[in-house]
Amino acid sequence: MIPETTTAGIERIGPLAGQPSFPTTRRVNVTPLSPLARFILRCPPEAIEAGGAALGLALPGSAHGVSEGGGRAALWLGPDEWLLIAPVEDGASITEGFAVIGAAHSLVDISHRNTGFIVSGTKAVDLLNAGVPLDFHPTAFPLGSATRTLLSKAEIVLWRTATDRFHLECWRSFAPYVQAFLAEAAREYISG
Repeated sequence: MIPETTTAGIERIGPLAGQPSFPTTRRVNVTPLSPLARFILRCPPEAIEAGGAALGLALPGSAHGVSEGGGRAALWLGPDEWLLIAPVEDGASITEGFAVIGAAHSLVDISHRNTGFIVSGTKAVDLLNAGVPLDFHPTAFPLGSATRTLLSKAEIVLWRTATDRFHLECWRSFAPYVQAFLAEAAREYISG
């Protein structure tokens, strides 16, 4: 079993411990991400600027928007909601930054709840479309877009980081299901 260090410095067993790894091919690849600091930020319009300053980058203000820089990212999930992702070592400084912004907000550390995958390869879009009801055409879901959606029966957040590369976030408890679903959907691309 592979230990994983949390933002609090606690070691725990990763959500995919004991699971078979995803077969790697040029056509499709699903790679579990190392632990990251993750937060859900909720704030009203008058606190958005202060929230961006606390994070160190402007919060995106429109549907599917993403801001990134310095290893941190803010993904727009709704008019007053963002998923913040950063290296584990930035977790404490993000919490401290938001503690002093002096504006109404809610910052919830979900680093223990979430995990992520990178889905990549020439058939990454086809693989995701086996369970995600989105139009992945570049005009409908361009590079740098993010949204909350479903992968079969699991709620996910999907962020397009390249034409054929996606960052997928899900609850830790759904990680084995998500990986198994993608592995089953990828069988035709792995064997062919």
